[in-house]
Amino acid sequence: MVALTDGNASVATRIARGFAARGLQRIGRPSPQRVLFNSFYGQFSDSPRAIYEELLRRGATQSYIWLYRGRDRPPPGITPVTPYAIDYLREAGRAGYVVANVQMPENYRKRPGTVFLQTWHGTPLKRIGLDNDRWKANPRGLARMVREYAKWDFLVSQSPYSTEILRRAFGFEGEVLETGYPRNDALSAGDGPARRKEVREALGIREGARAVLYAPTWRDNLVKSGSGFTLSIDVERMADRLGSDHVLLLRLHRLLDPRFGDVVGDFGRNVSDYPDIRELYLAADVMITDYSSAMFDFAVTGKPMLFFTADLEEYRDDVRGFYFDLEAEAPGPVCRTSDELIAALEDISSLHAAGSERYARFRERFCPFDDGRAAARVVDRVFPSA
Repeated sequence: MVALTDGNASVATRIARGFAARGLQRIGRPSPQRVLFNSFYGQFSDSPRAIYEELLRRGATQSYIWLYRGRDRPPPGITPVTPYAIDYLREAGRAGYVVANVQMPENYRKRPGTVFLQTWHGTPLKRIGLDNDRWKANPRGLARMVREYAKWDFLVSQSPYSTEILRRAFGFEGEVLETGYPRNDALSAGDGPARRKEVREALGIREGARAVLYAPTWRDNLVKSGSGFTLSIDVERMADRLGSDHVLLLRLHRLLDPRFGDVVGDFGRNVSDYPDIRELYLAADVMITDYSSAMFDFAVTGKPMLFFTADLEEYRDDVRGFYFDLEAEAPGPVCRTSDELIAALEDISSLHAAGSERYARFRERFCPFDDGRAAARVVDRVFPSA
């Protein structure tokens, strides 16, 4: 399928393709019977997936179109389209609903009559949108973001804390749905233990082993310099100290090449390509992160967390900036070296978990609505006939 975009094309060619993209999106009219989903520009995952599954559970009969780049055959019941390509543009123009967790492709033009539900993809610790000073050096990119935010009709929020930031950072004046994150419904579902067992078996995690999920965020400075990712944890030392009853699951950020994760050796698994991180949360017994929004979702499970922050001052002060003091509020040890991290994992019984006062405060502030019914609340508001 031909894609109507090319970063290396001449200015004239790009303008011509832009007009062609607009023309294709004007074919037909938006219909409430057609729903277009965009999860990370091609995944079948996250809150868009949870909303789709809730619509199916209710017996809704719309046509469901997905931006899809998965290696596996797309799930039955959806129509896959390729981002930017002609089939996507035709469907984008006819969709009465758009459900996305990221910005839409640049050539998307919202048509009158289309309802745009933006679920976003995480409660922020690091500064985002208009609050991120890095965008000031990119006026063209900043203008594009502002145009994108103006297309949204609804914006999902995980908490009152998040609502305040999202409104300001996106300049959003529409309706904020303080429902919790639909993607986290799976963490409270009754089939959680069965799904945990199934995922662990698929990953080759033997019964009784402690699965340690490591989910670091990306570094703007490393990606732009071409360095990509460096695993700061001493995996060999961790393997020696923790032994064969532990397994490390490395989940890199979606903006990084998943092959960077092939550094965990026999001690671990590179799960960066795993389709849906929700299932990894279920499979894990403890999570290590740094500044990732994964912390706010994993807190729903009540399982222990650790924070590996070897570059805390640089990331906080020079790379992105924070909205709150992580060291003061983190619901688990903040470790600056591999030795500190490994020592904390060795004494797992001392880590904060759901019953501790610090962990409880964190959950109350950042994920108070994640009770397993978030998708239902979103669908009730946005899809009134479902």
